[in-house]
Amino acid sequence: MSATLAPPPRPPRVLPGFSLSLGFTVSYLSLLVLIPLAAVALRAAGQPLESFWQAAASPRVLASYRLSFGMALAAAAINSVFGLLLAWSLTRYRFPGKRLVDALVDLPFALPTAVAGIALTALYAGNGWLGQYLEPLGVKVAFGPLGVLVALIFIGLPFVVRTVQPVLEDLESELEEAAACLGARRWQIFRHVILPTLQPALLTGFALAFARAVGEYGSVIFIAGNVPMVSEITPLMIISKLEQFDYAGAAAIASVMLAASFLLLLAINGLQFWSARRHGRAGGAR
Repeated sequence: MSATLAPPPRPPRVLPGFSLSLGFTVSYLSLLVLIPLAAVALRAAGQPLESFWQAAASPRVLASYRLSFGMALAAAAINSVFGLLLAWSLTRYRFPGKRLVDALVDLPFALPTAVAGIALTALYAGNGWLGQYLEPLGVKVAFGPLGVLVALIFIGLPFVVRTVQPVLEDLESELEEAAACLGARRWQIFRHVILPTLQPALLTGFALAFARAVGEYGSVIFIAGNVPMVSEITPLMIISKLEQFDYAGAAAIASVMLAASFLLLLAINGLQFWSARRHGRAGGAR
């Protein structure tokens, strides 16, 4: 009769206290994220369907959805392009004032959003430094949807730059030199060598800029003009419901915004995962 072999001992963990750390992390996230979001969802689900639909799907609220999500996606897309160009310039070139430009990228992080909104309004209003030249040309930035887009671009740009910049700094120049020696042109080098490496970071920056723009309130509220059906953002509709003590209506709008944001971020993360696997298989095949 053969003796039963005992399982091999588990190797000791490098970092002790895993159970305690995990418990603290889950409790911390639950208090700050999960419980508040669950409270919003439960408050919205606790009202009759008719009142929920009336609060969350009125024409004025639907217009705010289109403005908030549409401008957030547009601002994130614009920041992905120009944020990549800015990160490329800061990483690959030397020019006078480079350190100052690099520091100014972080300005939207430190600047209060209300101050940013007032500054943008003073700049793009009809009597502002730029607005006085733009409005005679038919370009009205302040107190309209275009002003919302400008504010969201301003607050979202650092997310793309600071996400892409470290990847560009770690990118080995030997890969580009090898591709150039094999006869590849500059566009081919960028498309087949640089962009696949940057794509996960670029998608992450896009997701962060979008998430930041969807919930932005302080900088947008001053430059938007808050015209019903034209330039009202969804956070403003939630604030309006709260000021009217309509907590159920505010919870209904917030739950719709939460669900839509979650689905969009899930789609972006799925695209990032698919892109990483696709380029990983392509790299393995090569």
